[in-house]
Amino acid sequence: MTHNPIRPWRSIERRTSRQIMVGKVAVGGDAPISVQTMTNTITSDVKATLEQVQRAAAAGADIVRISTPDENSTRALKDIVAESPVPIVADIHFHYRRAIEAAEAGAACLRINPGNIGSAQRVREVVKAARDHGCSIRIGVNAGSLEKHLLDKYGEPCPEAMVESGLDHIKLLQDNDFHEFKISVKASDVFLAAAAYQQLAGATDAPIHLGITEAGGLVSGTVKSAIGLGNLLWMGIGDTIRVSLSADPVEEVKVGFEILKSLGLRHRGVTIISCPSCARQGFDVIETVKALEERLAHVTTSMSLSIIGCVVNGPGEALMTDIGFTGGGAGKGMVYLAGRQHHTMGNGQMIDHIVELVEAKAAEIAKAEAQAAAE
Repeated sequence: MTHNPIRPWRSIERRTSRQIMVGKVAVGGDAPISVQTMTNTITSDVKATLEQVQRAAAAGADIVRISTPDENSTRALKDIVAESPVPIVADIHFHYRRAIEAAEAGAACLRINPGNIGSAQRVREVVKAARDHGCSIRIGVNAGSLEKHLLDKYGEPCPEAMVESGLDHIKLLQDNDFHEFKISVKASDVFLAAAAYQQLAGATDAPIHLGITEAGGLVSGTVKSAIGLGNLLWMGIGDTIRVSLSADPVEEVKVGFEILKSLGLRHRGVTIISCPSCARQGFDVIETVKALEERLAHVTTSMSLSIIGCVVNGPGEALMTDIGFTGGGAGKGMVYLAGRQHHTMGNGQMIDHIVELVEAKAAEIAKAEAQAAAE
């Protein structure tokens, strides 16, 4: 919300972490929490993979991860990196040579799973390649692929085992004088992941990558991620996030931003506050909101818009938003600007009119920001 001050009871104190670079994107420290996704194309299909990367970037993705399971993938990575509008993380499992090849191909970061990358010597070779080619590293601990000695020690995946795995591999990187790394301790179980992340946050100052892995489909995975990631972010834990959904990667980006926006941690695009609708509605709220979401998807300026079907909560919600519309009677409603009643508008013209108002407001904000930057 641009016309209201931030209330102290809405602030979140983020955990202090070191800052690293993933290509041109700062992660950790005082940098904004970055949003990531991962392609699901065959990586060797450069055209399809690049198209997906570009769509994710257009949706706001700061970083995109790409799986590199074979030599064809790492060969294709060079062309993908050259055309990508955002830094590329190479996702490595099982074969350390793929990590070395990905570094040589220009990946900004190497994601390695210590539980399946191989011996300490192989990890050292990956570290050397990362250093030689200016890559950062993400240590990706996963409850589903913990090292055998940790499973023998603890009997099952648990927070202590996951954090011990992560700290062991942090030490390996530090022993090789490598410090450009971030770390994750993911699990598909929300309680396990949250507990592991909380323990990890107190044990290292490394930037933390958050994720609830294999969260599920669009609806179930969104809910699960919002609960797990939302609670951790609320505690100040997390420097970069990925929402894992069995869905289009663009949906992961959208959900990631919605989680951050709901906590006031990132602001991008139009936040629509709308009622679920009922018999009191003065217009079709559900279809109106659907149409506005589609037509305002191109707006990246942070703004708030309330679309409320009747006067029970409409005027109150409009007080808190940049632009608002509250349903009334006789086929028209009230338009609010900066929390104040401004004019009435017929329901039939309302969608086009609101789009015009939002675009004009976005242009006004962009102009003001440009002038401020110039000064």
